Amino acid sequence: MEAPLEDETPAGALAGIEGLDLGVELKASDEALTLMSSVEPAELLKCVFPDSLVTVSEGGRDLGKFSVTVEFARRVQQPCLLLHAQSQGAIDDSPCGTTVTAYLTTELEVLEEDYHEYVKLEGHSLDRRCHMVQHDGQMLIDKVTTVGEETTMESVSYPMSVLNGLVTEGSNLLLMRLLALRKKVPEHMTFISFDQGLHIIHTTFSELGLKQLQVGDETVEVFGVERIVHSVADSPTTWQCYFLADGHMASRVQVGSPVTMRLLQLQSQLEKGFEKIPLVWEEDMQMRSKFLDRKEELKADHASYLRQHPEIRALISDFLQFLLLRKPNDVFQFAREYFLLFVSRHPPEPSLKAPSP
Repeated sequence: MEAPLEDETPAGALAGIEGLDLGVELKASDEALTLMSSVEPAELLKCVFPDSLVTVSEGGRDLGKFSVTVEFARRVQQPCLLLHAQSQGAIDDSPCGTTVTAYLTTELEVLEEDYHEYVKLEGHSLDRRCHMVQHDGQMLIDKVTTVGEETTMESVSYPMSVLNGLVTEGSNLLLMRLLALRKKVPEHMTFISFDQGLHIIHTTFSELGLKQLQVGDETVEVFGVERIVHSVADSPTTWQCYFLADGHMASRVQVGSPVTMRLLQLQSQLEKGFEKIPLVWEEDMQMRSKFLDRKEELKADHASYLRQHPEIRALISDFLQFLLLRKPNDVFQFAREYFLLFVSRHPPEPSLKAPSP
């Protein structure tokens, strides 16, 4: 059996919530907190771009894709960053994948995050979703796990006062991108995160330095960042990522896994041989009518709205993927249960007239 595309320690993988001890508080290092508060707007502007990698096995077999997008957005009238990461592939030709959608402040604080992972094997399937959101000084976390036909729901919360320096599956991807653009990882970069049992644990970042990497037909210099996620009960999980000079991810691998995510071609290689075909608008001018004018006006209005709310595409993409995976007979009931998780713990909107994302 081939390894799954992702084997991270998501905040959504909750277990053993009963007896969770908040008395022993692990804290982020002062250096880590300083780094999070030192992020400049100009740096964030350089981080707003998509990444796309191909996932391959040790034998070079194409297993799927891994992608990350970062965009500016608004959540409940608050400017923020929207990160959407998705991994899709197969275990022995059975579909599996993960999706992360996170709203982050300019200091990488998590306002809201949704984590979804699934594995569909013959005669057995696993679907796990975790939704966390800040509300009234608390981080509220809901988790739904479906194994076969059995579904369980769990909820827990943490006071935000104990979560300074929290790095989640969403925010760690942006943090690594920032470190890569700076080309330096300071010492003592110890943050806090969640392990499989939702205990607060340490996660550390360190510098791997520069090395040469083959990307397509070229050899390029890349900068490496290593993340180690500790655990109360299990062995630490180590991820190593290498980035190009402009911050784009070139490779990503979990140490010990036979699966590697890597960039196949540089943007400059993709642009070679691309010929732009000019559009001759004059040919269509005589065919326009008031109806077509109105149609174009509506299209522009709809496109503008989608640009202002990029989270719509991420939400619809995840829903359709889950829908096609489960193939329910009652689509309306399935949609109701799917979106109920967002409604149950989402902070109330400031206005009923024009709800914001």
